[in-house]
Amino acid sequence: MTTKPTLSFWQIWNMCFGFLGIQFGFALQNSNVSRIFQTLGASVDDIPVLWIAAPLTGLIVQPIVGYLSDRTWTRLGRRRPYFLIGAILATLALLVMPNSSTLWIAAGLLWILDASINVSMEPFRAFVGDQLPTPQRPTGYAMQSFFIGAGSIVASVLPYVFAHFGIANTAATGVVPDTVKYSFYAGAAVLFGAIAWTVLSTREYAPETLHAFSDATATDDAIPPTDSARSAASGLVWTLAGAIATGAVWYLGVDKQLYLIAGMITAYGLIQLAASAQRGGFLVDVLADLRAMPATMRQLAVVQFFSWFALFAMWLFATSAVTSVHYATHDAASAAYNDGANWVGVLFAAYNGFAAIAAMLIPPMAQRLGLRITHLINVVLGGIGLLSFLVIRDPRWLLASMVGIGFAWASILAIPYALLSDSVPAKKMGVYMGIFNFFIVIPQLCAASLLGFLLKTFFAGAPIGAFAIGGASLIVAGLCTLRVKEPA
Repeated sequence: MTTKPTLSFWQIWNMCFGFLGIQFGFALQNSNVSRIFQTLGASVDDIPVLWIAAPLTGLIVQPIVGYLSDRTWTRLGRRRPYFLIGAILATLALLVMPNSSTLWIAAGLLWILDASINVSMEPFRAFVGDQLPTPQRPTGYAMQSFFIGAGSIVASVLPYVFAHFGIANTAATGVVPDTVKYSFYAGAAVLFGAIAWTVLSTREYAPETLHAFSDATATDDAIPPTDSARSAASGLVWTLAGAIATGAVWYLGVDKQLYLIAGMITAYGLIQLAASAQRGGFLVDVLADLRAMPATMRQLAVVQFFSWFALFAMWLFATSAVTSVHYATHDAASAAYNDGANWVGVLFAAYNGFAAIAAMLIPPMAQRLGLRITHLINVVLGGIGLLSFLVIRDPRWLLASMVGIGFAWASILAIPYALLSDSVPAKKMGVYMGIFNFFIVIPQLCAASLLGFLLKTFFAGAPIGAFAIGGASLIVAGLCTLRVKEPA
């Protein structure tokens, strides 16, 4: 057994630089897609359903890419081929999406864009676990958080900047303004260039070298195959539960978006039934890995659920909340609405800017306070930031709210992975990072399904209520972190 060599600052910089491009694409998506949907005629009630594409593609794509990348070795290495393929597809989607002529075309392109970004993003998480020794992994994930923050600052503020340079910020009804179009064109160039930099400037360990390192944990031993009878019985139970839930939504006549949760339950049951009929392959292996996941991952699943439920609530409803409350308009074609939407981009840039600063503070915080307490402090600050939207009325003061949200965002992108990576077998780093993504996308799907119902029930449909729900959710996430075992 040998120890992985310690990498220099610039080596870590190069291997994480691609995340600048990935987050550039994600930030453009998060801050502008709701605006694009409303411009093309979507109502506020339709936005959660239209956003389903983002988490659902992650749920499907990331475990598949993780599973395949664990078994890949080419001239470009293990993870880098997926970086490059995803970058090419995401670049094309960014060029086309702001030119959508109808709502259904924009919704379809969101599926393509998010799937493509996920193809690149999932191997990046495993890449850090592959390349860095255990003591440097928090630094590696913090470096990714820094680039996520830096990329998001520029991407989120681009429409606002272009408007100040005289580019048209309004357009005819049903047409996306030029400020948004040019932002997406710039994003396409940055995304491809940043990922290409990482592909060309880094190398990877061959599988036999990687598995010989001393941090290849004992859990690398083969996980017992899934018991077919157990999968069949469990599949029947979940399928029946999903059918009952579907019937209940129909019979009670409640929010139609709740069909999504019923569908997720049914789908999980059907997947288990399909796996029970197979002797091997992707489904069988992933289900076996899912059931044998480390205890730390199970504990972090709860933390991730409440964290990402809160973030998705903000991304979904920030534009509609700020434009309706702070700019007093619901007309997506009005100048006030587009000014408010641009300001949301500035707010998103601000929290990502604070996240870039927080990313530099997280490693020393973790050394002094431990990973768990560091994460608790940061996500509680984020919860307070979200809750402050309910009392602040001057949109300029919302920048202060972004400080806490930025610290939470940086921590969410770094600390859970640092807590997790030491407990994950090196041979299955990719697939387990893909499985870990379940606990990011499932809460987003739940948010897309539940938030409309919760807003109508408790907040008279007002989008600002999503910030109350999100703030409470982040505080719960912080408290749940205390259950997670601190690594040695």
